[in-house]
Amino acid sequence: MSVGIKDTAHAVDAVTVMRLLPARPRLLALGEPTHGEDALLDLRNDLFRQLVEQQGYRTIAMEIDCLMALLVDDHVTSGSGTLDDVMEHGFSHEWGAFPANRELVRWMREYNEGRPASERLRFAGFDGPLEITAAASPRQALTALHAYLAARVDADLLPCTAATLDHLLGADDRWTEPAAMMDPSRSVGQTPEARQLRLLADDLVALLDAQTPHLITTSTPDEWDRARLYGRTATGLLRYHFWMADPSPSRLARLLYVRDSMMAANLLALAERGPTLVNAHNGHLQRDKSSMRMGGRPQEWWSAGAIVDAHLGGEYAFLATALGTIPHHGVQTPPPDTVEGLLYALPEDRYLVDAGRLAATVADAMPAARVSPWFGYAPLNPAHLASIDGIVFVKDAAPSRV
Repeated sequence: MSVGIKDTAHAVDAVTVMRLLPARPRLLALGEPTHGEDALLDLRNDLFRQLVEQQGYRTIAMEIDCLMALLVDDHVTSGSGTLDDVMEHGFSHEWGAFPANRELVRWMREYNEGRPASERLRFAGFDGPLEITAAASPRQALTALHAYLAARVDADLLPCTAATLDHLLGADDRWTEPAAMMDPSRSVGQTPEARQLRLLADDLVALLDAQTPHLITTSTPDEWDRARLYGRTATGLLRYHFWMADPSPSRLARLLYVRDSMMAANLLALAERGPTLVNAHNGHLQRDKSSMRMGGRPQEWWSAGAIVDAHLGGEYAFLATALGTIPHHGVQTPPPDTVEGLLYALPEDRYLVDAGRLAATVADAMPAARVSPWFGYAPLNPAHLASIDGIVFVKDAAPSRV
């Protein structure tokens, strides 16, 4: 068996990745089993550079707030803002503190210097403005969409004024109340004002769609793309807040699928722009249903990757990343009968594995599921091997440089 597994392993580089796939995908998803590990982020940076220089990729998308990330995109494309500012204010989840993320942004800005717009690299976040303990106010997305339309269409076509939106939105801290994540009674998502905002957001997005021929001719491509992003984000956030206020047992499942649906919509919009490397947790990018225990119950939902794959088919590819050890988090040498254990027995520090061939190799003796002692690391599910295009395996993760 070990000889067969070894035959599936190759160096991790852009050329090898493309040889593994039937064609260059429009969205190449590189998953990770945990966040913030330098070894994984450095590998991602290396692969993105190669994809840019050898395969024509021009965008990288991360699992961060799609609106905050606009600051990073402005910096790498035009030099606006300082590197310190965009690392502090352009990344959600405090990921701007990761040295590899800073190095990526610095390199992208340097690459773009002096290049025409058509050749510049782009940066995107594809998560909604959501944190584990709270969801953002829909103010930024709603008011930006309204302002975009107000500048380009007749005032009598708008469903409301900016003042009406401001009145209905009220104070932002009503929307970002942390206790609302676990207590639906603390959410404002089903108040009369929030219900009215959902109707107005729907009307604004409908107007955006109805005026497409005019708006495209009176906007730059970036202005048009961002207006659509504001529309998706406004309606998605209001939907998310609505279900935060729901007291039914399916409440958390709805929140999980709303988030991944927002992610998928953003990824499909990026796919329209051109070849993109996507970096996020394996669970958001896999083709199989995602699952976890939350609120004391098992939850299942279709991930963003599954939704995107259903739309794009062969233009979506998924590379799952697996780790052997994370000693600083108590994740030690994997048991030999797990997928990670089989891969850990090979001599290289990191390599790309043909997941389909690996699945065929172990078909007669399905590996056991690895159990992680640390909640922050999600091992590979052996049952998912056949739906993964490739496995990027990193043997050991050293302590973070942060």
